[in-house]
Amino acid sequence: MTTTFVTCPLCEATCGLEVTSKGSDVVRIRGDREDPFSRGFICPKGSTLKHLHVDPDRLRAPVVRDGDDWREVSWDEAFAEVERLLMPVLEEHGRESLGLYLGNPNVHTMAGQLYVIPLVFAGGSKNIFSASTVDQMPKHVSSGLMWGDPLSFPLPDIDRTDYLLMLGADPYESNGSLCTAPDFPGRLEAIQARGGKVVVVDPRRSKTAEHADEHIAVVPGTDALLLCGIAHAIFDEGLDEVGRLAPHVTGVDEVREALEEFTPEAVAGPTGVEAGTIRQLARDLAAAPAGVVYGRIGNHTVEFGTLGAWAADVCNVLTGNLDRPGGAMFASPPYTRIPQGEPGGRGFATGRWTSRVKGHPEVRGELPVATLADEIETPGDGQIRAFLSVAGNPVRSCPNSERLDAAFAGLEAYIAVDPYINETTRHADVILPPPSALERSHYDFAFSANAVRRVAKYSPAVFTTDAPDEGEILARLVLLLMGAGLDADTDLVHDQVLDHFVDRELRDETSPIFGRDKDEIVAELTSLAPVERVIDLRLRTGSFGDGFGADPDGLTLTRLREKPHGIDYGPLVERFPAAICTESGKVELAPPSVIDDLERLRDTLARSANGTLRLVGRRQLRSNNSWMHNMSVLVKGEERCTLLVNPVDAAELRARGRVERARGVTGRKGDRARRSDRRHDEGSREPAPRLGSRRSANTDECGGRPPRREHQRTHR
Repeated sequence: MTTTFVTCPLCEATCGLEVTSKGSDVVRIRGDREDPFSRGFICPKGSTLKHLHVDPDRLRAPVVRDGDDWREVSWDEAFAEVERLLMPVLEEHGRESLGLYLGNPNVHTMAGQLYVIPLVFAGGSKNIFSASTVDQMPKHVSSGLMWGDPLSFPLPDIDRTDYLLMLGADPYESNGSLCTAPDFPGRLEAIQARGGKVVVVDPRRSKTAEHADEHIAVVPGTDALLLCGIAHAIFDEGLDEVGRLAPHVTGVDEVREALEEFTPEAVAGPTGVEAGTIRQLARDLAAAPAGVVYGRIGNHTVEFGTLGAWAADVCNVLTGNLDRPGGAMFASPPYTRIPQGEPGGRGFATGRWTSRVKGHPEVRGELPVATLADEIETPGDGQIRAFLSVAGNPVRSCPNSERLDAAFAGLEAYIAVDPYINETTRHADVILPPPSALERSHYDFAFSANAVRRVAKYSPAVFTTDAPDEGEILARLVLLLMGAGLDADTDLVHDQVLDHFVDRELRDETSPIFGRDKDEIVAELTSLAPVERVIDLRLRTGSFGDGFGADPDGLTLTRLREKPHGIDYGPLVERFPAAICTESGKVELAPPSVIDDLERLRDTLARSANGTLRLVGRRQLRSNNSWMHNMSVLVKGEERCTLLVNPVDAAELRARGRVERARGVTGRKGDRARRSDRRHDEGSREPAPRLGSRRSANTDECGGRPPRREHQRTHR
């Protein structure tokens, strides 16, 4: 019997797991009670790593299309087929004929974090898409515009806050998102136990809303209006006090003027929230010793998602709760250093290029996936004819599902890196499967960068495998796209990845290895596997690292391995003003593009809260996007893929349906509203957005009986 302590890779909570194995079999999985971050917490998904590992439908070897069937081949044969199919298309039609989709699971693996960037550069196309644009992209934009760093998300410091105002999030079901906090429900209950208050704004009485001190049922999609009303009340009642950061914040007067018409009384109608309630929210937030506004996917993937993301942090800034213990803070993972010196940087911009068909602006190097079908279907220069997906299931997770499905069927070449044949990869010509989660080591770069504590934890692989790891698979694809051929040595790519990080440290005056000899540094890393070399480098140059000899007692990967449960370096610390990266060196509270867009929001003040039904997505604890729908242990039981309708609305629809049938109008408006088509979402990691459209861009409410095996759902 062997016990291995690992980090669960199935959601953002990063809970510690204790995996007991015997030979090649998993005997038991339970929460790691000695993990300093999760302390034994585990949700139903964590125990399914065994089921995912042994799933007979998971691909263990590459497959290539053989007519309407699949044929298993060797890895060399698979890459030869990739070269045969892909390169002629790129040579004939140019690099812009290649589309690339990066699925949500890339942030759950080390290779996905380190090797997709070289893959993007090797592809040479601007047609890059990801799950971000159906999830958190508005938060990237607002963060980039306000403090210059689109990757610095303000986190609710829930372990120290006294007042949490939460919009569009259901962490009792999702385990949290853009806020890594194992046992999120327990942490919310701890706020209440110490005398604090949790307020949930959600159009639906979610499980989180049921446990809150107060639930405010807002009209779907009107969060931005509500937040602007709260900000107006803060100004109107003289509650604004920026505090410590006041010398480093600009645009307060511009925001005050821009929000003049968004009074609580004006926004009460369209939001469905009484003016008195809005004013009380402003008073409670301002009066709390430490308070924070936290908005998530219900506040982001809606008509005014960027304004909603911005307005949440306007409220945090105006009440002095930005970058303050118990307020909205920023992560300081151990593999980074606390910023020093004067604030300022290059700032943030969007629209460096636009999509070919509809002219949508680029954001963070990618285009909105909602326009992917346009780019595949529309003839002309730059039409996407070949495709490469790394994880994900866009046919199920993105808008225009049927149209996108048909578009993928018409591609001239499609290569997928995925362990399953799903609704998207069934169109592929070659599928390259990475090993299972139990066959790879792991360090959580992505989610420790959103964690509410500074924790370092390394997970060794539970089992060994002869199959190439994901980094090796992606490295071979990089070489093919570069034209290096089938026989090129993947060490070229591995070395380039390491060189990138080493060179960055050697140039950085704040780094402990600034100006050191490169060969000397690289020599200390050569005994490690390619991905682990990067982990070791970053840990050793981080806040608690040994600095390659500068601090003999400092952190290294070797020392971290000796701490199988991980190391907790404490709560978050203040990072501003040094971490502000705008060109002005200040927090820009009134970015021109945001202020201009308030005009569009102002037009909605005349909208009525009544008379329109809107679809509101929901999350199930036993599902994780579209990763888990092949696991009968999770999807068994009564059908959960249902559309829930208020009885009053149902009666009205039924009556309307009877009238329409009497008039000879066909349809199902009078029938019991129910959905059983099992539409799944890969991009959304929390309650799906409050959209007024016929179909939500992110619908993850489905998780009923196991799907038929010949039409599998992805686990990535």
